[in-house]
Formats: sequence, C-alpha cells, structure tokens
Amino acid sequence: MSSAKTAAMKAPRGPVQKGIEKFLRALREKNSSPHTIKAYATDLEQFSEFVGDIGWSGIDHVTVRSFLSHLYDRGLSKTSVARALAALRSLYKWLGREGLVMQNPAKLVATPKLPKKLPRVPTIEEMNSVLDAQLPETASFPERDRVIFELLYGCGIRNSELVGIDLEDIHWNREAILVRGKGKKQRLVPFGESANVAVRDYMSARQTVMSENKASHSALLVNRRGGRITTRSIGRIVKSIAIAKGLPSDVHPHTLRHAFGTHMLEEGADLRAIQELLGHERLSTTQRYTQLSTAKVMEVYDSTHPRAK
Repeated sequence: MSSAKTAAMKAPRGPVQKGIEKFLRALREKNSSPHTIKAYATDLEQFSEFVGDIGWSGIDHVTVRSFLSHLYDRGLSKTSVARALAALRSLYKWLGREGLVMQNPAKLVATPKLPKKLPRVPTIEEMNSVLDAQLPETASFPERDRVIFELLYGCGIRNSELVGIDLEDIHWNREAILVRGKGKKQRLVPFGESANVAVRDYMSARQTVMSENKASHSALLVNRRGGRITTRSIGRIVKSIAIAKGLPSDVHPHTLRHAFGTHMLEEGADLRAIQELLGHERLSTTQRYTQLSTAKVMEVYDSTHPRAK
C-alpha cells in the first residue's frame, strides 16, 4: 500500500470518540441548540484527542483534572475551561443513562471560579428611545427590523426562536405567538399592541419582497432575497441599530431577552410568570434576573442616598 493511501486512511476510532459521536447525535435528535452542539463538539473532540485510546474505565477524576490543566496550558480562559468541564459532565450524564459508564468522574472536579459579571442591560428609557423613534438610516429593511426589536424585547424570545416563527404561528385573535423553544418544547407568548402594529405594518413590505423574488414559504421574517432570515443576520441588525441609537456596542439579541426579564421584574411581575414567558426549565435560571434587578437597586442607592456617599 502506498504512503499516500496510508495517509488517507482514517485512524480507527476509540471508545471515547465513538461515545462522543453517539452523544452528539442524541443531542441533534433532541433538537438541542445548534450553538450548544457546536460548542460541545469542539470541547469533547479535544478531550477525545487528549485521552487517545483509553477506554471509559481508564478515565477518572485525575484524568479530567489533567485535561483541564492541558487546556490552561494552551492558553484557554477560565470561562472556556469551565465550558469544557460542563460538556464533559453532560456527556457522562448521558453515558450513565445509556448504561455505558458506572460513574461520572467529571462531577468530582470543581468548576473553575469565574468572576461574577452581570450583563449590562439597557434601561427601560433606553429601550423606549429605540422603539419609539424612527429607525436609523442604517436599517436596510426598517419594517422588518422594527419587528425584530419588538419581538425580542416585547416577547423575550431567543434569537433562534425568532427566526423559527412562521406566519401560522401568529394567533392574532389571542394576541399570542407560538414559539418553538429548546428540546422541541412549545409555548405561547403574548405580544402587546406595539408589536402587533409593527408586525401588521411589516406584512405588506414582506409581501412586496416575496413577490419581487418570486419566493413562497411560511417564514415570518425574511431577508431582501425573500429567504428566511438567519440568526447571524439578526445579530448584525440588532448590533448595528443599537450602536446607531447610542446603546453599548456589546448589545446583541440575548441582551434584549435579558432586558425583557429584568424590566418585567422591576415593574413587579411574578418570577414564576417570567419563567413561563421566557421558557426556562428551571426557576434558578430565571432568578438571575433577581441579581440584575438587585444590582440596579444598589446602583441607585449608591448614587442617591446621602449616607451612601
């Protein structure tokens, strides 16, 4: 056999690599977030390369710690290392359910301590200044771009959920939208009068774009070519308009979701109700907004109370 053919041959897959491939396949079948799958695939591929041909029985918590040290040596941040450890824990949890391993050594390894950095959330006044005024000239499709902001902030939905909305998902008589969240879970989220008006104004502009491009499909939000808009495009649109309106440059679609939860809590909404609206599986996830709201209260106290100065 020639050296070229030998080089072209794939190296045999070890038990760890095979297990990882099955795990990632299971995530895709569960309709997990593409971003999560991509991140897990990257982290777990590095783990597979690190352990080589070692079987699952030969991997313990010392091996996992050594892997994390290896990532630090390569210059990865604490956040990236913590994400890799989370990927390993999820992998082992799945392996345990499948009966492929008896224990989870990743659970015995402490998560790297991360600095408690709360995301900067635009104020209610800042959001109103964006939504109540004309969109900047940088907006290439202003009717659609206003809908993007109205639904991300007005409904608190995820970027991926927004691009997945079809025309038939809008329940006009109930003033609600059917949203498909993580793990194929569906929920109805209400939309207010402002979003209602924005979507209705956009529909005629959408029809024009579809006719000009001879396109025909059910996506609510489309690009100028008549195709379904992508999450990446929405990210660019949100950032561009936010900067043009004087908001920080780190604003992205998820920032508007944070703003939705934070502002509702500040205005007196029940935490359980916010959990339902955001589609959080655990209340502890929603409780992050309590931290955000507390941070705002502390900021106001420090800047206004005479004994705090």
